Amino acid sequence: MGLVVQKYGGSSVADAEGIKRVAKRIVEAKKDGHQVVAVVSAMGDTTDELIDLAEQVSPIPAGRELDMLLTAGERISMALLAMAIKNLGHSAQSFTGSQAGVITDSVHNKARIIDVTPGRIRDSLDEGNIAIVAGFQGVSQDTKDITTLGRGGSDTTAVALAAALDAEVCEIYTDVDGVFTADPRVVKKARKIDWISFEDMLELASSGSKVLLHRCVEYARRYNIPIHVRSSFSGLPGTWVSSEPIEQGDKQVEQAIISGVAHDTSEAKITVVGVPDKPGEAATIFRTVADEQINLDMIVQNVSAASTGLTDISFTLPKSEGRKAIDALEKNKSGIGFDSLRYDDQIGKISLVGAGMKTNPGVTADFFKALSDAGVNIELISTSEIRISVVTRADDVPEAVRAVHTAFGLDSDSDEAVVYGGTGR
Repeated sequence: MGLVVQKYGGSSVADAEGIKRVAKRIVEAKKDGHQVVAVVSAMGDTTDELIDLAEQVSPIPAGRELDMLLTAGERISMALLAMAIKNLGHSAQSFTGSQAGVITDSVHNKARIIDVTPGRIRDSLDEGNIAIVAGFQGVSQDTKDITTLGRGGSDTTAVALAAALDAEVCEIYTDVDGVFTADPRVVKKARKIDWISFEDMLELASSGSKVLLHRCVEYARRYNIPIHVRSSFSGLPGTWVSSEPIEQGDKQVEQAIISGVAHDTSEAKITVVGVPDKPGEAATIFRTVADEQINLDMIVQNVSAASTGLTDISFTLPKSEGRKAIDALEKNKSGIGFDSLRYDDQIGKISLVGAGMKTNPGVTADFFKALSDAGVNIELISTSEIRISVVTRADDVPEAVRAVHTAFGLDSDSDEAVVYGGTGR
């Protein structure tokens, strides 16, 4: 039997009972003959609570010190889980991200993994131990400072370790039974997906689906590591994410025309008003934002007014980066030459994802009709080969998601989408 990497989210290890339940599942995998590496998140809402605490002490916490603070959450989880496994009669060793060989760049609070050198993990496994690794963290290659990988970084830690250790599979354990056609908290009749391609999962993740982080799926695709998304609260099979369809029983799971509907209310919109319509202006705007290490999502430029030669450029970005982007653009106002800035953080994004869009005419028309019938007004539109995204008012998002989900026949016959734990925070 081969090596398996398992990742457990905060809701799975939210309390002592949860930690003991996870320990039993890990030990079962060990008894089945697998070498097991378990990656853990902080308990429950610990990370959010630590962020809240930091902001009470300092409105803008220093990035380095915030990383030092936040990594404590995963260290608590890993130590407690190792204790629980030892209590079941099996040997386990816990490792921080740096001890596990997770090497990152030096960007605090959202570092990217550069390399993984899991020598200590391999030695521990060879000695017969179960290795427990703190997710979400690493060590900077340049400064040697502790870094964190940003939201959902434990998923990326798990996949990166799976690639470095040549694991058979990376199992992501969460508080739902797999990847669903929509967020079960919003659409009660969402259906579980048995198999989904890396490409469709990448689009869902980048469009707001919170089951898997975009960077995690990207890493898995690059190294062709199959991901099995499952619930730590049940023994049900989950969702396989891989490059090729899988077989279940005597039938092969086929790719659906539409994989699902994702939504995101964590973004804001900035409109740069009165931009001179000439070569280089857009480049200057986006270079100004990029220099602040801010990732943009949707970008739309209006047709310039013939009388003034000016145009407006709108783009979406994480709300948490809104103030930083506004300040950077204001500082460079004379260099860009725009008139004013508009900021709107009451927006939401709805995305329809499916590889079948490429060969099925009418998907776009049906999508916009469903939104129209629900009385939802559209502010921005963006498309790819397998995705259509729109920006609308944040208040309209739940109804819009349910309307689109129903319009494309994605509703389940029963309310099978169970959320076992977690607050959704």
